[in-house]
Amino acid sequence: MTPATLDAAALRADFPILQQQVNGHPLVYLDSGATSQRPRQVLQAEYDFLTGANAAVHRGAHTLAAEATDHFEDARAVVAGFVGARPEQLVWISGATLGINLVAYAIGNATAGRGAPASARFALAPGDEIVTTEIEHHANLIPWQELAARTGAVLRHIPAHDDGTLDMDAAAEVISERTRIVAFTHVSNVLGIINPVEDLVALAQRVGALTVLDACQSAPHLRLDLPALGVDLAVFSGHKMLGPYGVGGLYGRSDVLETLPPFLTGGSMITTVTLDEAGYLPPPQRFEAGTQPIGPAVGLAAAVTYIQDAGIDAIHAHEARLAARMREGLVQIPGIRLLGDAPGAERVGLWSFDVDGVHAHDAGQFLDAQGIAVRVGHHCAAPLHRRFGITASVRASLALYNTEDDVDALLDAVSGIRPYFGVNA
Repeated sequence: MTPATLDAAALRADFPILQQQVNGHPLVYLDSGATSQRPRQVLQAEYDFLTGANAAVHRGAHTLAAEATDHFEDARAVVAGFVGARPEQLVWISGATLGINLVAYAIGNATAGRGAPASARFALAPGDEIVTTEIEHHANLIPWQELAARTGAVLRHIPAHDDGTLDMDAAAEVISERTRIVAFTHVSNVLGIINPVEDLVALAQRVGALTVLDACQSAPHLRLDLPALGVDLAVFSGHKMLGPYGVGGLYGRSDVLETLPPFLTGGSMITTVTLDEAGYLPPPQRFEAGTQPIGPAVGLAAAVTYIQDAGIDAIHAHEARLAARMREGLVQIPGIRLLGDAPGAERVGLWSFDVDGVHAHDAGQFLDAQGIAVRVGHHCAAPLHRRFGITASVRASLALYNTEDDVDALLDAVSGIRPYFGVNA
């Protein structure tokens, strides 16, 4: 079935920030891979909650508390359904970084003997192995480095080919009987390539390893069914999918969440407490200590509804067309090197590139002077940039509100970078 056509020009009217000029030029926003913009519907949903039902959830007997709890749990159901999960399988987090750290520290707690006897399945011993990949965001690398350091586990990596795709032959060797955890990204935030989740999950399941998926760059752009993908745990961030800052989701298979020890402890996640010990609620509340991001959760549910109304398949098809147009133009500009330009690879609307002879920061400032917002630096993926022999790149990332005019403005501006800095073609 051919997805419905997306009218990005009409959708742009829902995004107040896109109506402005920057440095005397109409804003061309191509940094949604870092932070997407929010439509009026999301801003209004959070405003309506804050002005009509703002109260602490799960603990008050008064009317506002009950209404706030309904909004909060209704939002959980909406967001969980968006990724194919049941509400009890979705833990509210501040974002993917916290979610991955939560999992890593919870596993560390199991290693320390905390939690129910069933938690021992997660415990690591010296010589056990944690596997990540060469293309990970630092948020899906450093927590595992720290867990390995605390437990004596060994951290191993699946390498990437020169075109940015993962070396799956190497993956089959790296993931071994000693592997206990396999953590990897669904879509690289530098390369835009969609990784073979099912194949990696199969390799992990063959040896009984836990799988942890970073879905930050896939949730806004692809139809996502986390249970169907077979992953044990997954994280995503609201601010990358038209939602507020400070909220995201940790998905977990029920049997995993039910036996994983808690990480943060305190109020709202307990059953009974004495001066000497405490009992913990079942998931998801077990992992939601303290006051939660209630208003942002309501905003994220509104963002999910907005994406669903636009049509996730239509969004992906629209962004794919723009990405193809962007690639076609970039490869024709002298001195531009695309990262992850793998022929035939499935991808989202994101391209990172190196400008020969011009530092990425200088290139970004040149583009900004023309009203074009892109990302520059190593994008929290320094090892991957080192793999490609560079320290930084320019990244242009698309969202449902971008148009052909945005892409053409970028291409026209990029063609002027090297001449402006006096670099010979």
